[in-house]
Amino acid sequence: MKLYYSPGACSLSPHIVLKESGLPFQAVMASTKTHKLADGTDYYTINAKGYVPLLELDDGQRLSEGPAIVQYIADQVPDKKLAPAAGTMERYRLMEWLNFISTELHKSFSPLFNPDMVDAGKAVYRARLLDRFKWVDAQLEAKPYTMGENFSVADAYLFVVAGWGQYVGLDLSGFKNLQAFLGRMAARPAVQEAMKAEGLLK
Repeated sequence: MKLYYSPGACSLSPHIVLKESGLPFQAVMASTKTHKLADGTDYYTINAKGYVPLLELDDGQRLSEGPAIVQYIADQVPDKKLAPAAGTMERYRLMEWLNFISTELHKSFSPLFNPDMVDAGKAVYRARLLDRFKWVDAQLEAKPYTMGENFSVADAYLFVVAGWGQYVGLDLSGFKNLQAFLGRMAARPAVQEAMKAEGLLK
């Protein structure tokens, strides 16, 4: 398999999940600015959407969108319990988390990274994100991970997206449960391996 990624982008989530899975894969950097690979290949010829992540399977099929990719990876190694079994209520709870992170958190960060967005607009999105993270913090009150006692693919996604706060002036330090979660995640060997591979950790 090949994972097309950009350092620190949302593609860090499936990168972490691949490390957790133990499956063999090749990480290929695709610049989100130039939309080119290191060898000059136009990334749009690989993914017409132009963004990461993209997972290329051994048979040549390509799967895009992080929440779909991480569930695919999890289902290849059911013994690792990275996601509940398909068809169970717990699996739908996982999808609930992935959708929330994708639509309510991830997309609300996008305007904060846009240099053309006016400050008043950014203030609206910061307020919205703080409200959403308040809900996340409450969910983590009595459990170490989003789904309970054990790590799941939703945790990788939440870790990556919450980590963007430091780059856009979103102070999440007041959310003690979230901060404890981020600390647990940062200590996981797979997280450290993925971040080192992307040049985010020394």
